[in-house]
Parts: sequence; structure tokens; C-alpha cells
Amino acid sequence: MPTSDSHASMADVARRAGVSVATVSRALHGSPLVSVETAARVTAAAEELSFAISRVASGLASGRLGRIGLLLGGPLHGWFNGTVIDAVHDRLTPADVELTIFRIRDRAERDVFFTRLPARRNVDALIVASFALTGAEHTRLQTLGVPLVYLNQRVRGVPSVAIDDVAGARDGVRGLLGLGHRRIAFVRSVQRNPGFRYSADRRVEGFRSAMAEAGVAERDQLVVDAHDLDAGDEVLATVLTRSEPPTAVAADSDELAIGILAAVVRAGLRAPDDLSLLGFDDHALAGRLGLSTVAQPAALTAGEAADLALTLAAGRVPARRTIVVPTRLILRRTTGPVAPRAAA
Repeated sequence: MPTSDSHASMADVARRAGVSVATVSRALHGSPLVSVETAARVTAAAEELSFAISRVASGLASGRLGRIGLLLGGPLHGWFNGTVIDAVHDRLTPADVELTIFRIRDRAERDVFFTRLPARRNVDALIVASFALTGAEHTRLQTLGVPLVYLNQRVRGVPSVAIDDVAGARDGVRGLLGLGHRRIAFVRSVQRNPGFRYSADRRVEGFRSAMAEAGVAERDQLVVDAHDLDAGDEVLATVLTRSEPPTAVAADSDELAIGILAAVVRAGLRAPDDLSLLGFDDHALAGRLGLSTVAQPAALTAGEAADLALTLAAGRVPARRTIVVPTRLILRRTTGPVAPRAAA
């Protein structure tokens, strides 16, 4: 039997205390359904195994730590992750609640996180930002009794805050169509982080929907894959060497669009005179560069998720379990009406 094991599980605590896993969970939550004697036995077992010591030390009366977890995939310095961290922190601080960040960068770290999570269960609620959990991962978290909030994705039966990626991309492409463009290329990021699935992956569906509405057959809808954010030159070469080059390009992120805009400048071209360019996100640099974009209010979305997490951590039922935050199309200098010569 394990002793002083930093990776002990709730099942280990249950065996040591001679109770069920459910009883351990209730005891560590301070449930009145657990007798004082049993709660003391569970506490002793948890201490012996170094399991969730911070929770034990916080007192079984409330079962709360005053700490919210944020699970992120990828680098923390990226625009989206950085915005989310700032917004969640700003919302939790006035409530005197700490923020604990869990960052997983690849498949291996992801497997380790979900394997060791029971030993690291030291938050009152967990916000899962952007990347989708597998069914097994979701079940793993549910069995721990940790309230979940999904950020930028909608999951049936689980509190979530998200934008509608499909509708946002559709509105953006409709904006280009309204400027007279019919030959529009959509550039999507692939392999952002192998083994992870992001809500942004659905933006291509919005492109296809808008183009179908305009009477463009799917076989004539140009979708270009970008394998990294520095693929601007490659993307531009791909679209411009076609027999009928697109008059406009829509990218599934501003970071990708900014790279394409730089390639346009290097090629001696101008946007929108030679090519209209649309991004998605409203990155901090988008306004400075005059980049047209579909703006998603990432800070607002993250703040709403933090509010849901605070409500759940306090044991209350949120007034709204599913919140859809609207996007909006912002047309700046990189988009304009299709040039007569290009439309021919």
C-alpha cells in the first residue's frame, strides 16, 4: 500500500480509510452526510498519502479552497491564451479567489495531466479553455467532483461560454461577398497543436456556408492549408498562381492574416488594391495594421467563464448555463470593393 506518495489517488485514500471513493469525495467536500468519525479517518488517510493536503488544511466545513483552475493548451504568450489569463485573473482577484494555471503543450503532457489530476485536485472549479476534451478525459474530471466550465466551446449539460465560430466566419465572408468578391480563398491553420481540437477549426464551415449561399459550388471553393503562422509567402504564392486568382482571402485567425499581409507587402502588392484580406479575432495588432477582421471579444468571453466558475465553486446554480457571445465584422483598410479588372 502506498505511503507518502505524491501521486496517490482518491482510490488509494479510500482503501487506506476503509471507505468508498464516493465517501472520500464527500468527506473532502465537507458533506454533512459523512460522520465526524469517518471524515476524520479520511482526513488522516489523505494526510498519510499526501493527497490533496491543501484541501484538508483548508477545513472540511466548507470544502472550498478559494482557487479556480484554468486549463490551457499551447503557449501562454499567444494572443488568445494571454487575453484569457488576464481576463480570468482580473475577475477572480476582487472575489479574493486565486488562479491556478495548468498548461499542456503536447499529447504526452496531456496524458500526464489526466493521469495525475486526482493527486493535484486542489481547485474548486476548472475552466477548460478552447481545446476539446475527449469523452474519457471529461469523465475523468467528472468523477473528481470538480465543477467544469468550457470556454469557447459548447458541451451539452455543462456550463459553457463560447462564440459561434461558424456564424462569425460566415458573416465575414458575407462581408467580402457584399463588396463584390466572388473568388474568395479561405486559409485555415492546420496542426496548431497535434492531438488537440479547437473551436476555430469550424470556421471553414462558415466560409463554405456563405459561398454556397452565393451560388459557388463546393468544388470551386478554394481552401488553403497553412501549416504554421509563418506560411504567408507560401499561401500567397498558392493563391496568386491559380489561373483565376482570388480577389479576396479570408484567414481563420488574425495571426495568420498578419503573416499573409506581410507577404503581400514583400511581393510589392497592396491590400486591398490587389487583394482584399480578412482575419478573425481582432488581435491587438489588427487595428494598428488596419486589418479587417471578425472580432471575438476574448476578454469578455473569459470573464463570463470566470463568473460561471465562481458561481459553481460557491455551490450555486448559475442563472445561465450556456452563454453565446456575439462576434462582429470590422472592415478596415485591408478590404475594399473588388477591382473591375479583377472581377472580369
